[in-house]
Amino acid sequence: MRIHLLCFFLLFSSVSLFCQNKTKVSGTILDSKSSQPLSSVVVSLQNSTYMELTNSKGVFSLEVDNPGEYLLLVHSQGYKEVLLSITVAFNQNINVGTIILEEDVVTEQQSNTIRLLDEEVQDDNGSSVSTSILLQSTKDAFQQAAAFNWGAVRFRMRGLDSEQATTLLNGVKMNKIYDGRPQWSNWGGLNDATRNQELTIGTAASDYSFGGVLGTQEINTRASIFRKGTRITFSGTNTNYSWRSIGTHASGLQSNGWAYVISAGKRWANEGFFDGTTYDGNSVFIGVEKKINDQHSLNFTGFYTPNSRGKNSPNTEEVIQLTSKTYNSYWGFQNGKQRNARVKTIEEPIFMLNHYFSINDHSQLHTSVMYQTGKISNSNIDYQNANSPDPTYYRKLPSYYLSLYGSDQGEYSGAFTPDAENAEKSRLQFSANPQLDWNSMYLANQSPILDGKGKITAYTPSQSHYVLYEDRMDDTTIAVNSLFATQINANVMMKAGASFFNLESHNYQKLTDLLGGVYYEDFDPYYQGSQSQSDLNNPNRKVLKGDKYGYNYLSYGQTFDAFTQFSFAYKTIDFYLAQSFSKTEYQREGLYKNGIYPSNSFGKSEKVNFENFGFKGGAICKISGRQSVTVNGAYLTKAPSLKSSFPNARINNSIVSDLQTETLNSLDASYYYRSPKFQTRVTAYLINQQNATQTSFFYAEGIFDNGAGYTNTNAFVGQTLTALDKRNQGLEWSFEYNINSTLKTTLALAYGQYLYTSNPNLKVTNDALATIENPNPSFDFGTALLKNYKQAGMPQQALSWGLEYRDPKYWWVATNANFLDSRYVDVSPIARTSRFYTNPASGFPFPEATEERAKVLLEQEKLKPVTLFNIIGGKSWHIQKRYLGLFVSINNLLNTYYKTGGYEQARNANFRQRNQDVSSGAPSFANKYFQGYGRTYYINLNFSL
Repeated sequence: MRIHLLCFFLLFSSVSLFCQNKTKVSGTILDSKSSQPLSSVVVSLQNSTYMELTNSKGVFSLEVDNPGEYLLLVHSQGYKEVLLSITVAFNQNINVGTIILEEDVVTEQQSNTIRLLDEEVQDDNGSSVSTSILLQSTKDAFQQAAAFNWGAVRFRMRGLDSEQATTLLNGVKMNKIYDGRPQWSNWGGLNDATRNQELTIGTAASDYSFGGVLGTQEINTRASIFRKGTRITFSGTNTNYSWRSIGTHASGLQSNGWAYVISAGKRWANEGFFDGTTYDGNSVFIGVEKKINDQHSLNFTGFYTPNSRGKNSPNTEEVIQLTSKTYNSYWGFQNGKQRNARVKTIEEPIFMLNHYFSINDHSQLHTSVMYQTGKISNSNIDYQNANSPDPTYYRKLPSYYLSLYGSDQGEYSGAFTPDAENAEKSRLQFSANPQLDWNSMYLANQSPILDGKGKITAYTPSQSHYVLYEDRMDDTTIAVNSLFATQINANVMMKAGASFFNLESHNYQKLTDLLGGVYYEDFDPYYQGSQSQSDLNNPNRKVLKGDKYGYNYLSYGQTFDAFTQFSFAYKTIDFYLAQSFSKTEYQREGLYKNGIYPSNSFGKSEKVNFENFGFKGGAICKISGRQSVTVNGAYLTKAPSLKSSFPNARINNSIVSDLQTETLNSLDASYYYRSPKFQTRVTAYLINQQNATQTSFFYAEGIFDNGAGYTNTNAFVGQTLTALDKRNQGLEWSFEYNINSTLKTTLALAYGQYLYTSNPNLKVTNDALATIENPNPSFDFGTALLKNYKQAGMPQQALSWGLEYRDPKYWWVATNANFLDSRYVDVSPIARTSRFYTNPASGFPFPEATEERAKVLLEQEKLKPVTLFNIIGGKSWHIQKRYLGLFVSINNLLNTYYKTGGYEQARNANFRQRNQDVSSGAPSFANKYFQGYGRTYYINLNFSL
């Protein structure tokens, strides 16, 4: 009996001791504006497994069973993080009192400006920037600088395009099957509705997807998570729109289980920063959620953001010198009003239904169904039996008369005679008429009416020689996604997901304006006989406004992917392992029987199938409460995009030969130090891409060999690169130091090296050489010597230093200086093949083609470094229970002129032509450049109820 009593006493004592050893850390979180409690705020002890969400009263209580020094982190989307030092000891509960969270106005308002930069440059030069994945990230100074300070110069995180990141909306992947990139304009102007985001950078574990090597961005529009209230915003800027207004109201979760959010906005400009660039964007959003019971909830999201913008042209240095830094050749005056010929319009509404199922306390299932339809169109001018309407067409510029192209010495003679007199006349004429001449095009589509004396008395509409058309893409996408998460035990979490996408895309050319004419003939003037017919099933058609012509086909795409992820959390180390599998299928169906490819254009193509997989893993080593080290690695294969699989989908069913899946592997390691006063991160990364495929189209001269029986050495060709490898490696460093309670300094550094690491195979398709015997006139040009050339389109090195002052009276100001370097022009691969050195007239190498001269001609142009100064500031006012906020930013304060990127024109396709053109000192086909913004401003006024 005594032994039993002794055991009971020891057991009771140990339990009591165990209970006493747990220390409670508690407190209350309030909103700084309303002084109301904030629920679902994440409160955690850094580098530990201790974490809890605040309840409806804003209260949290953490039970800690290990004494020591900790950092208490308070985080909620849209608010500034709070970091406190605490010391945990046994039997000494800690109440940190009331913690006030301030709205993160800086990040929110800056995101309004940078978001449009992504929309603006995407698809204009074959690439897109990827700063949007960082829009809501406030974790460190580097991510702030990358998104807000370097974005205007098209900085890309780790040198990667946005197709290497995964963008999700309520768990559904929003990357397009066509090119792998998200279409930011689909939710443009809905900043309030899309502000709830979760981000992972690189291949770190995501709660929603396997992700890409650049990262994962999850946008959550669940109605019940929006803070209750009304918000009205007015903005003015001089970037690519002038004015913006947004109104948003959220009900919060009501007692009857309903919650709703509505938002509407408009952005517009008669002319943006660049000449002739109009902007018109509208946005409407609705979200409704019904909480059926504690286990089930249904959420509906629908939004429609129709928008159109006038594009601006890339220009040669000659054109820039003759005009201005804001010159745009795409527009002209019509009846006294500006009219841009190249307008991009996007109208793709999205409807989504989400089911949230809490199976039990440790398992959840989230299922989504999405339907998206609509159009993307790009307008342009088409013309037949007429001169090019482009005011910067090479024959209209002075350089034409100063180079071999305006000379009568012969194209391949090796000599030319500059014509200074006509060059000056050309300069004066271009300076007097630098824009599109709409009136001349209308006049060309009229026939004169003569009186009996041969005098013109009037004009009557006739066959159009100039028309305005759209390249249309009408997509319908259906997607289903399901995500399961379960806490297996205290240390192990499993997530598993699967999704299915089905795309049907109708692609065609649509005539939108006859420009005063009666009809337009559907034929290609560059071809003869039946080859000139767009559709042999309906030859010699007369096209009217609204008709399809030129090309007309359907694209089909289906993808299925699944992933599993296991996360393990322990006292000193966390790690995860994830796997993925995907299956992809593409097909083309021609609706026209093209005259060039009569046997390979009408009907369905063969199906293209890919199966891909991926593995990734990572670990966090918790050195102390303030220090940690992370390592992440991934190996995955990726199907080429639909765009890259068909080299000339507009007119035939051909599939890229030797088409392969792309292979990517990534490794990164980071060191973190965080304290209330000082924070820093250093990251090293290495990313390899192998077997990428790229397609492009251009007009090339001197490309085909007369000795092979071709009468014309010039051609409009399609170019396909396969087996293209890239390597991206570098360092990232962020530094943040709170000098005192009001003054903070930051430093961010990016040092990268982004190279091509292979000599890809280059094939050229010349439609003019298609015959019945050779329905696929593809020519193997061998390898393009691209190895060790720099990847273009972004800075590879960047530095930012900032200083921020926050006054206790709710006003603040910040300034930063930025330096960006190692920016290169995109090179022409065809000029790096052996054909470049071959004389098409004889089939032998050019005698003057020396290695030394070729090295000069083929040197990749490096753009000048850019230094930019920005200043931002703001103030907020509490008016009873309402809140008024003002935000002002001035970017590029010194109005520095810079180029954001550029590319070599591929027209000079052989050594002699390029050498003569460059040697003239005024090349007709010099590099073209995209211009950066000068001094810009952004003013935002928001009112919260």
